[in-house]
Amino acid sequence: MTRKLLAEFLGTLLLVFFGCGAIVIDQVSHGAITHMGVAVSFGLIVSIVIYSLSSVSGAHINPAVSAAFALHGHLPWRECALYIVVQILGALSASFLLHLMFPLSADLGATLPSGSYQQSFILEFIMSFVLMLVIVRLGAQESNIRSLAGLIIGGTVFLEAAVGGPISGASMNPARSIGPALVSGNVHSLELYIISPTLACLCAVLCERTLFHRAS
Repeated sequence: MTRKLLAEFLGTLLLVFFGCGAIVIDQVSHGAITHMGVAVSFGLIVSIVIYSLSSVSGAHINPAVSAAFALHGHLPWRECALYIVVQILGALSASFLLHLMFPLSADLGATLPSGSYQQSFILEFIMSFVLMLVIVRLGAQESNIRSLAGLIIGGTVFLEAAVGGPISGASMNPARSIGPALVSGNVHSLELYIISPTLACLCAVLCERTLFHRAS
């Protein structure tokens, strides 16, 4: 269990450090990375973490994903609670590192709606739903397909970050939003990025169960 928690802490730390770090560096370098570069950064670090740490903890690196796996019966609720705690701690640690390196950054890559609250809520729900559906369906595939999980999930994150980033910040992950928001003090609409992805991931699991599993 200790190894699992360390893996979730490290994986979430790396996700926030490189993903949000790309946003911060793009800002301070006046666009050197670009929006598409940020999307690629998020997709790549998710893929790297999955291939590096999934054999230890499953590489959830996302409280909404852990909650959905608990609902699915693949993770005990007690372990789920511990996963969520260390994921948030990992995100906070990464955000503190970014603040130490870039103290003038106003938001440290925090997710903030660029349009209406409703617009970002719906977009986050759809993107998180698709991400969780991809994750849970990969688990049901043959081993040769599951071996591509890092590429497929990372590619999904890249696509959603590329499309949704300019509107909602494309969080799909409460920990990824909590870390930068709390450390920067910019907590505007933070509840959106906690509630919408969590509801979406839970709905994705229920949808997958309805579509692909016959009643016994």
